[in-house]
Amino acid sequence: MKKSKLLFIALFAGLLFSATNAVAKEKKDDADTYELLNLFGEVLERTKVSYVEEVTDKKLIESAINGMLSSLDPHSGYLDAEGFKYMSEQTKGKFGGLGIEVTMDNGLVKVVSPIDDTPAAKAGLKAGDYITNIDDETVVGMTLNEAVSKLRGKIGTKVKLSIRRVNSKPIEVTIVRQEIKIQSVKSEVKEDAISYIRISSFTEDIDKSVTEAIEKAKKKLKNEFLGIVIDVRNNPGGLLDQAVAVSDLFLEKGEIVSTRSRNESDTVKFMATEGDIAKGLPIVVLINEGSASASEILAGALQDHHRAIILGEKSFGKGSVQTVIPLRDYGAMRITTARYYTPSGRSIQAKGIEPDIEVKPAKVEELESYALNISEAELKNALKNDNEESNEKSKKNKKSKEDLEDYQLTRALDLVKALALYANTSNQE
Repeated sequence: MKKSKLLFIALFAGLLFSATNAVAKEKKDDADTYELLNLFGEVLERTKVSYVEEVTDKKLIESAINGMLSSLDPHSGYLDAEGFKYMSEQTKGKFGGLGIEVTMDNGLVKVVSPIDDTPAAKAGLKAGDYITNIDDETVVGMTLNEAVSKLRGKIGTKVKLSIRRVNSKPIEVTIVRQEIKIQSVKSEVKEDAISYIRISSFTEDIDKSVTEAIEKAKKKLKNEFLGIVIDVRNNPGGLLDQAVAVSDLFLEKGEIVSTRSRNESDTVKFMATEGDIAKGLPIVVLINEGSASASEILAGALQDHHRAIILGEKSFGKGSVQTVIPLRDYGAMRITTARYYTPSGRSIQAKGIEPDIEVKPAKVEELESYALNISEAELKNALKNDNEESNEKSKKNKKSKEDLEDYQLTRALDLVKALALYANTSNQE
C-alpha cells in the first residue's frame, strides 16, 4: 500500500514538474520574442541615426519585412502597392515589362521561362539563363522584388541585361520594354488531323479557350480527328484553379492535385468531374525545363491517370503554393503555405515532372541524295493511280516547315498518330 502511494506521489510530482517546465519554457519563449523585438527596434533606431544617408521608416520596415519573408524560400516576399498591382495585372493577362518569369538562384536572377511573343522571347532569352547584371548593375545582393522592379519600367524604355548561359560565352542584350498582352492559348489544326494547343500561361478563363479549340477541331475534322498535343513548354504557371480546370476537361474522375500544408487537417484535394471532352482520343503533353507550377500540375495529373503521354524534358520543379495576403494600403505579403502533390502522391517541389519519353531539342534536316532514284511514276507510259483520295490524304499529312524545325513537336505529332493507329487497329480486332 505504501509503495503504491509513493509511486502515485512520484508520478504526480513528475507530471507537475513537466507542466511547470512547459509553462516556464513558454514564458521563456515569450521573453525571447520580446527581447528580439526590442532588438529590432534598437537596430531600426540606430540605422536611422547612424546610416550615411537619410532613410525613411517606411523603407527600413518594408525592407525588413521583405528580408524576413524572402529568407524563408525564393517565392515568399513582400509586395509594395506597385508590385501588388503588377502581380494582379499579370494574372489577368496584361502587364508592362519584358515578358519573363524569374526566380532567385544562388544570388542570381534565373529565367524560369520567357513568355511567347514578348520582348524577352524575341530577344532570344531562354529558360535556365542567368541574369547577372541589369543596366550594368550586378544583381548579387538584390532581392527578387528589387531585381524585378529594375526589369520593369516605362513602356518604350530600354534595359540592358548581361546573361550567362550554360556552355556559352556571356552575352549582353538590350530589350525595349513593352505592354505585355498575353494570348495565353493559341491553337491550330495540324495537317495530320491533330489539334495542337499551345498554352503559354495559366491566366483567367484558359479552360474556356481550350474547350473552344477542341470543339473547333471536332467540327472541322469530324471522324478524322486523331488526337491532341498540348504544349506547355516555357509556361511558368499561373492560376491554380485554371490548372485544375484544364486537367478536369480530360479526366472522368479521381484526384487532380492536392495541396498539403504543415497541418494535416488543412490538406485540400481537387477532384475531377465526370466527362472527357476529348472522348478518350490520344493526348501528348509537351514539357521542358521552363514548364513550372500550374504546367506541372496539368502534366502530373494527366500522367498519373495515364490519360496522356508526357514528352520532352524534365520540368522546372516549382511545387509550392503561395498565398497572397493583402495588407490594407501597404501592398501584400506572399508566403508559401503548402506543397503540391500529384494524384499518386508525388511531390513536385524541386523534383519536377519526368517525361515518359525524353526528347531533347534538335534540328531535323533533309539529306540531299545524289543517287539516280527513279520511281514507278516516272517511268514512260506508267499507269496512273486511280485512287485520287489516297493521294490527297498523303499530301495533307506532309508536315509544315515550322513543324519540322521543332523536333519535339514533330515527335509529339508522330506519337499521337501512332497511338491513334494502334487504337484503330485494336478496335478492328
